[in-house]
Amino acid sequence: MRTGVECLMDGLQQAGVETVFGLPGGSVLDIFKDLYHAPFEFILVRHEQGATHMADGYARATGKVGCCLVTSGPGATNTVTGLATANMDSVPMVCISGQVPSNMIGNDAFQEADITGITRPVTKHNYLVRNVDDLPRIIAEAFYIAATGRPGPVLIDIPKDVQRASTNALTPQEIKIRGYNPNTAGHPRQIAKLAEALNRAEKPLLYVGAGVICSGAAAELTALARKARLPVTTTLLGLGSFPETDPLSLRMLGMHGSVTANYATQECDLLVSVGARFDDRVTGKLSEFAPHATIAHIDIDPSAISKSVAVDIPVVGDVRHVLTALLPLVEERPREAWLSKLGQWQEKYPFTYDQDPGKLMPQYVIDKIYELTRGDAIIATEVGQHQMWAAHFYKYTQPRTFISSGGLGTMGFGLPAAIGAQVGRRDKMVVDIAGDGSAQMNFQELVVAVEHQLPVKVVILNNSYLGMVRQWQEMFYKGEYSATVLGQADRPQNERVPGAAPHYLPDFVKMAEAHGALGLRAVKREEVVPSLEKAFAWNGPAVLECMVEREVNVYPMVPAGASLLEMIHSMA
Repeated sequence: MRTGVECLMDGLQQAGVETVFGLPGGSVLDIFKDLYHAPFEFILVRHEQGATHMADGYARATGKVGCCLVTSGPGATNTVTGLATANMDSVPMVCISGQVPSNMIGNDAFQEADITGITRPVTKHNYLVRNVDDLPRIIAEAFYIAATGRPGPVLIDIPKDVQRASTNALTPQEIKIRGYNPNTAGHPRQIAKLAEALNRAEKPLLYVGAGVICSGAAAELTALARKARLPVTTTLLGLGSFPETDPLSLRMLGMHGSVTANYATQECDLLVSVGARFDDRVTGKLSEFAPHATIAHIDIDPSAISKSVAVDIPVVGDVRHVLTALLPLVEERPREAWLSKLGQWQEKYPFTYDQDPGKLMPQYVIDKIYELTRGDAIIATEVGQHQMWAAHFYKYTQPRTFISSGGLGTMGFGLPAAIGAQVGRRDKMVVDIAGDGSAQMNFQELVVAVEHQLPVKVVILNNSYLGMVRQWQEMFYKGEYSATVLGQADRPQNERVPGAAPHYLPDFVKMAEAHGALGLRAVKREEVVPSLEKAFAWNGPAVLECMVEREVNVYPMVPAGASLLEMIHSMA
């Protein structure tokens, strides 16, 4: 006989869990009693949203299922943003929440919340455990569902009485769920049809998303592209699936994508989506997207096929399985005319910025991060202008080295996600590139990195604005900066702190030091490299605040609802 808590501990072990992120509370005290003796690393966070983002970053960096544990009521509801983030980006995660005793559910008990009802739209699946006999099966199913098919988060809500009850039910050795049978192989006839289209195409283009990374198919994708001389463009979350140092790489496409990638999309005669879902930030105006192309789509999720863009050649299956079957059927082709044209565009329209040595440009900081890390770091980001610059000015050559909130666009994601990534990849340098707006949303988690001696580096590009919103207000709202100014210019100096700098509020250096980390600030361009070198050499967490030019915009930019050909792609 085992208690529910013992079933949970055994189930986590059987699922291969090594690290759990979370925060205790009344309804999970029995779990934490056993967790104290369990063979897991437990990371105590400072906010439950931080726990979900850490589990998310851990999963993205390692390919394993992330795991977090929270209490009922506000503990559970604080996970909603993190679950929605993981759900939009297909990240495997299991979130375990405590619940009030079963006989009190529905009675407005202290710290009760209908978390299964609340999270149903933002999870791949969730469970309210009513009977302890079901718990071993549910735990095994949750990890299986999270990791298979199109990955995603699963929540298990366990009432307190179920945790304490006993059962002789065993953990199943094999999971079979009626109605849930992801197709991994891909239909041979459809794969042959796609191969024929690739062999016939004069101007093909591979449009690659995070599905390649989820399935571990980066090597197969690279082999296919190089064999058939297929140019490759990626989504934001597909960064790293194909080496951006390869001449076939056109970099990212879409709203803030490269000019070459967007022009290629609009001119290609065959567009092959590989593990991407035709997001609105990629397609722009749907009626004018890839107007000359036959469109093929490889995806494990059949509901993604023709969801927003009509597909001519659908292939439902795991990307790695499909590419493995496709590779021997595809012919070697030089495609010199097509690649030459793309090369001319790349030369004419590179990602660029103002090189005035008297200005500290945000793009310059990322350029130097790339140089000093030699492109070998894991980069996490918050959300906003800095996120796009991190995509433009750092070149990604390996999967699972770019960690960012894509679909939901969650500010406050980067720092906890970077901590989770560092827990999972202690052999790598992890750098969180942040804006001063996003950085303040979960800055409290920095102390977690200090406590666990996780040498995460945080680089804040401080322009004293909510930068991306300010850019839209400048371009589309007559320059009326409504509620986007974060700086302290024209505001009283903080005279209560002797020697306080007049415009450094909040003072990120002091905030870093208050949490036990190294705090640095660069105000001039020539201070950036020495400051980065000091931060990177520091054996613990470090925060570098760079006081960058305030009103710099992200280019290229496709206005919302416009065609990809309507890019604003210069600084003029």
